[in-house]
Amino acid sequence: MNLIELSSLSHPDVACYSKLTEAQLRQTDGGLFIAESPKVIHVALNAGFKPVSLLCERRHINGDAASIIERCGNIPVYTGERDLLAELTGYTLTRGVLCAMQRPAMPPIEEICRHARRVVVIQGVSDTTNIGAIFRSAAALGIDAVLLTNDSCDPLNRRSVRVSMGSVFLVPWTWTDASLTELRSLGFRTAAMALSDNSISLDNPCLKQEPKLAIIMGTEGDGLPHSAIENADYVVRIPMSHQVDSLNVAAAAAVAFWELRA
Repeated sequence: MNLIELSSLSHPDVACYSKLTEAQLRQTDGGLFIAESPKVIHVALNAGFKPVSLLCERRHINGDAASIIERCGNIPVYTGERDLLAELTGYTLTRGVLCAMQRPAMPPIEEICRHARRVVVIQGVSDTTNIGAIFRSAAALGIDAVLLTNDSCDPLNRRSVRVSMGSVFLVPWTWTDASLTELRSLGFRTAAMALSDNSISLDNPCLKQEPKLAIIMGTEGDGLPHSAIENADYVVRIPMSHQVDSLNVAAAAAVAFWELRA
């Protein structure tokens, strides 16, 4: 075990846990992200993500973090008392352990969608909690791949990873532009989730009959841009009661994933 005791906050190698922004993490050592809590870290390791270092409360070295440390080999394990680490990170650690991990190379769309039947396109969703919740629903409800436009939040943002409970490691994902040309070339029909005069109900049988369907989700406030709605094969609405006209995007995604599962 490569155990490194922290007695102060000046150690340069723990900056990734405290001082670096998400943007700076993406530019460090080929790209890093932070996973927290033993359960989430185990999910990442099971999915093949490469650990770089651990930050762990001393009391968890032989407790909650023991199996993680054993799996991670001889990487640095920075440790200290709870109060010191809480001061370093700005909050009490989730079950006492954080892991810095290497970012993977992003696969091309055709690779993750080649055998997919249901994918979701997340367009312009910048809230980290919503991204994490959408990934958790996608993993649970049969979505084969997630595509995000460049104006969406990074799924490997620390909060997104935490909210997803590690589901961001389970569903293949990559970045895309807003044209959806590649999806159409792979045989997908597109369903834009939006309110419009020509929308059809989510439970319309024609949607489930589509062999390959891409579900397009937009921001909660502004929704999808007009061009995305206009270019979609279907515009789809969720039937609602009590004059409620919309749901939070994460809730709407879960409903759509379940109803449109292959």
